[in-house]
Amino acid sequence: MNKGKTEKIKKSYSDRVFDIVNIIIMLALLVIFLWPLWFVVIASFSNPNEVWNGNVILLPKGFTLSAYEAVSQYKMIWTGYKNTIIYTVVGTFINLVMTICAAYPLSRKDFVPRNFLMFIFMLTMYFSGGLIPTYLVVSKMHLLNTPWAMMIPGAVSIYNVIITRTYFVNSIPSSLQEAAELDGANTFQFLMKIVLPLSKPIIAVIALYYAVGHWNDFFTALIYLNDKELMPLQSFLRDLLMSNKMSLNNMQGLDAAQAEAKMQLSQTLKYSAIIVSTVPVLCIYPFIQKYFVKGVMIGSVKG
Repeated sequence: MNKGKTEKIKKSYSDRVFDIVNIIIMLALLVIFLWPLWFVVIASFSNPNEVWNGNVILLPKGFTLSAYEAVSQYKMIWTGYKNTIIYTVVGTFINLVMTICAAYPLSRKDFVPRNFLMFIFMLTMYFSGGLIPTYLVVSKMHLLNTPWAMMIPGAVSIYNVIITRTYFVNSIPSSLQEAAELDGANTFQFLMKIVLPLSKPIIAVIALYYAVGHWNDFFTALIYLNDKELMPLQSFLRDLLMSNKMSLNNMQGLDAAQAEAKMQLSQTLKYSAIIVSTVPVLCIYPFIQKYFVKGVMIGSVKG
């Protein structure tokens, strides 16, 4: 009896040590990952001179909205905002339609060529034509320098197709299909009225993946777009972060003090531009979080 109590005490002590070490490691990782994000926020509201001199560490100093005022006056930022919203909304819709249309037939056991098509789809995950052949295809389709170049070339992600197919297979019982067929529903009606309403978690997850991809995409615009009026927000943000165009284009005719002030503002401007471009995605996430948690559990142990 005493021996059992001793083992229980030792086990309890080791568990407490593990918990303490684990909490310390998690807190350290939290600080490592969270502090850069917090610094971006406080730097965007701080006096440019304080940021320039490295005095902003944990709290904003010299609270000011000058950087946000400068961003709001930069016309191309709002042009990029409009383009990015269009690309994200329309592009995500196209992605969802294409993904569901590919995943649903592959989940049906009565779809004869599904194994062959699945093999072809999987093959594209390991081998691709590369950038130049893709560019030639886009060019031959007359998509260059058009909004469709931001949405059509990446309309389907095979990884997301596999995830969606897996959800359909594991979460939509075949008995529902049989009952729907007895009630006179065809395949399209079964998909629209039964499968999709029951698949809100996976649709929300896939939509989030696609939407974030479109929102953060700037490389596609560098390849296929030449017109500044079609550029997404991330391309203009890249210009601000890489070359400070907004500040450098307005420094002609300024004295040394004014030029230095402009350079200091450009540093704070970087952080405010990051916040402006990130806020919409952060606002959307809480509304789909409950579906996101369910969707990422696909393939887990089920009771």
